[in-house]
Amino acid sequence: MRISLGPDEAAAPRHVYVFQREFATVNPARVELVGTDEMTTCVGVVIRNNKTGMTSICHMDFPNIVEGGLKQMLGLLGHDKTPFDVHLIGGFDDTSTKVIHPSGRKHNAQEGYSYPLCCKIVEALHKSQQRFHLRTFCVLGSNTTTDSYGNAQPIIGGFVVQTSSGDVSPASFDINSRCPDEIVRRIRVSVSSYDPSWQGRLLETYDTHRDTFQIAAAFWMPDWAEIASSLNQLSDSEVLLQCSTSPAAEPPHFVENERRIWKYLIENPDWEDTFPRYKPRVFHRTSDGRWSRYS
Repeated sequence: MRISLGPDEAAAPRHVYVFQREFATVNPARVELVGTDEMTTCVGVVIRNNKTGMTSICHMDFPNIVEGGLKQMLGLLGHDKTPFDVHLIGGFDDTSTKVIHPSGRKHNAQEGYSYPLCCKIVEALHKSQQRFHLRTFCVLGSNTTTDSYGNAQPIIGGFVVQTSSGDVSPASFDINSRCPDEIVRRIRVSVSSYDPSWQGRLLETYDTHRDTFQIAAAFWMPDWAEIASSLNQLSDSEVLLQCSTSPAAEPPHFVENERRIWKYLIENPDWEDTFPRYKPRVFHRTSDGRWSRYS
C-alpha cells in the first residue's frame, strides 16, 4: 500500500505517521490509518486493545528505549485480562559479511543491530504483566532478502494499521504524508540521544485524546550547526557509511533527507528558535483534513 497525499488532501484517509523513535496511540473513532516506514535495522511494534480498538505503534531503533517505550505505549491502552494483539515488523539479518555498492567498493562487515533489538522487545513483552497475542513476527531472517550484489536487505520496511479492523499491511509513505513538521521531527531523532530528558523513552508526538500533534521539545548545542556543515561536505557514499546502521539497505532518499536535516540545523543553530521556552510545537487538523500549526 502506498500512502500518498495529493492536492485533494481532504479525500485521503485520516492517518497518523510515526518517525523513528516516536510512538502514537490512536483512537479508531478519530484516525483511520496509523503507520511508519523507512525501517531497516529498526523494528515497528503494534499493540492493539481489541475491546476498544485503541492502537499504539512505535518505531524502535535501539534496545535502551524498549522497556520505557513499551510502558509509554501500554499507559494509553489500559490493562486488560484479555490479551492485546501484537505485531513485530522490521529488522533483518544485518550481520552480513560484506557490503558491496554498485561502484564495487567494499567496507567492513555490518555489526548487526536488528538481533539485539528484537531480543529486547520479545524479552520486555514476556516480562510484562499484560498478556499478548503475537499475531505477526516478520523480523530478522523472515524479513530478509538480498540485492544483486549479495547485500542483505529488509523485505518489508514499512506498514500501516487499519484501526477499525486491526489489519496490518506493508506500506510506504510519500514525503507529503510524513507530516506534520517532518524536518523538525527528524532532527529530534538525532539530537534526542544527547538530551537527558529523553533517555530510555520514545519521543512524544501525538495527543490521543485531542487528535493533535504535539511535537515535544528537544534541544541541541550550538556546535550542531558546525557539525552539520562538516557532514554536508561528505559525498553521498560517505554519508551512507557514516550516518546509517545499514548503508547498503537504505532507501534512495536517505541521503537527501540527511542533507535537509543539516540544512535546517545550519540555518537554525539556536534550538530555542524552534522550541521557544522548551514548549511543544502543536498542530491540529483543519476541516479540510490538513494540519495547521497552533503554537
